[in-house]
Parts: sequence; structure tokens; C-alpha cells
Amino acid sequence: MRKIKIATAQFENRSGNKEYNLKIIDQLSGQAAKAGADVISFHECSITGYTFARHLNYEQLLALSERIPNGPSVAALIGFAKKHRIVILAGLFEKDENDEIYKAYVCVDGNGLISSHRKLHPFINPYIKPGAAYTVFELLGWKCGILICYDNNIIENVRATRLLGAQVIFMPHVTMCTPSSRPGAGFVDARLWKDKNANAQLLRAEFNGDKGRKWLMKWLPARAYDNAIYAVFSNPIGMDDDQLKNGCSMILDPFGEVIAECTSLDNETAIAELDPQKLSNAGGSRYIMARKPALYAAIIGKNHKSEHKVSWLK
Repeated sequence: MRKIKIATAQFENRSGNKEYNLKIIDQLSGQAAKAGADVISFHECSITGYTFARHLNYEQLLALSERIPNGPSVAALIGFAKKHRIVILAGLFEKDENDEIYKAYVCVDGNGLISSHRKLHPFINPYIKPGAAYTVFELLGWKCGILICYDNNIIENVRATRLLGAQVIFMPHVTMCTPSSRPGAGFVDARLWKDKNANAQLLRAEFNGDKGRKWLMKWLPARAYDNAIYAVFSNPIGMDDDQLKNGCSMILDPFGEVIAECTSLDNETAIAELDPQKLSNAGGSRYIMARKPALYAAIIGKNHKSEHKVSWLK
């Protein structure tokens, strides 16, 4: 298995403007390819925008959604991948043959669709159905998986994807800088973004603090380390509908170390070289081999009822 170079991207998407978002995906894919990347990963719903979808009714959401693999946005991504000779992963809303709607994330190269994943734990809009399967596929000799945003907060999903063979997990998000029960959480004042250059120091402090990166680093390195995987985290920068997002797209190695990260306030890519030797050297590989599933299979697989009401998941 050879080393590969993966890029993670951040950009400010426009709500419902597929043409604009695809143009930026094309540009950043070209930049990453010229810099030597074999693969580039964009954020959740990077083609469509995300947060504005909470306001859409069924008919509006259906109109925004596309068939996979035969929709126009997937065709556009395939064209970009062929032009730039790079593998592209990006997100959109999907509608199936029964007009059921899903949050999807696709992986394409110049020859067509390689794989797609439906978000297992959607919550932005009640008309979005949950996916029902894990996603693991081969990419350039590596086994890869996809888990979208909240999918990664359910730790069993990451472990299951790893046990199915994934060595790299793409983790597209639209996250951070929103209210939560965790200490320090909250919105970042969107007025700061109107003159982001003048407010750069304030924005960076907010984006890297408890509302943003500091929270992310409490759990994301653990997902990579415990499972001995490369974690490719992608997140938007700037306004997503009425919410300001902090980017911080990054790639972590199987030791839980950040090996590449977007750090500007602009559209950006960051590239890391993935070394297969780290997969076996990392402690997580030993922990997986030391598992005793008979001890907890019945416990982990048992149905449960939450002791706490989580209203924002409705």
C-alpha cells in the first residue's frame, strides 16, 4: 500500500446556490491537484449549503435534492475530477426513487461514482430520512469510510466503520460555534465577519476557543487514536445561512496528531501525506486486537432509552 496525499478543504458556501458552490469546489480541487493531492474532501452539504435547510418544507427540500449517481451535481464533480485528475468528496441532499430525502456524501473520480454515504443521524429537517448502513470502500489501495457530522459523535459508528476495514474515515461536518449544553458554547457574532480583516484577531480567538476548535480537540483526536485511523475532518468557513462557522478543517493521523490544518479566514485547502506504517504503529491497532467482544456484545447491542431529552435533535 503506497503513501497518498489527501487535501481537506474549507470554503464559505452560499445557501441553495449549487452553481456557485460547485465553482468553488472546482477551483479548490484544481489548486489541491496542482499541489500534489490525490484526493480532496469538502464539508457536509458543500454543494447545497446546510443550515438554511432547517426552514424548508418537503417540496422545497425535494426540489433541492438530486438523484445519485445520475444527478447534475454528481456529473459536475466527475467532470472536475477528470479535469484535475483528483478524487473528490462532497455533500448534497439526495432523493431516491420514492422521493425519500437523505443527507448524502459522494466520492467520485474521473470515471464516475466510487461510493456514497447517507447520514445515519440527520436532524436539521424532519423530512430527511436516516441512512441505514455503514460505508466502506477502496480508494487508491486504501480502505476508506464516510461518517457525516453527528455520525461521528456516536462513538460506535466510528468503531464499526473501523472494524469493517476502514483505515481512513472522511468526516465532513457543519459544526462548532452554536449553542450547546457544554461549557463555553455559543454563536460567534456574525457582525465580526462583515469586516473579517479588521476583526481577524477577534475572530481567530473565537474560532479557536471554547466555541470552536478547543471543543473539537476534546473528542476528534480520540476518534483517530482509539481506532488507529486517519481522520479527514472538513468544515465550512464563514456564514452558513445566519450562522458563522469557523473552518478548522484538518487531518489527524492514527496517533491523534493534527498533521494538516486550514488556519486562515479564507477559502483554503490543507494537504497531508498518509503513511500506512502509522496504521500498525499506533496504539489503537493493539487495542482493537485486544478486544473481548463476548464481554460487551450484548450490552452495546442492547436497545436503550435516553435518560435526557435532547430537543435539538428533533
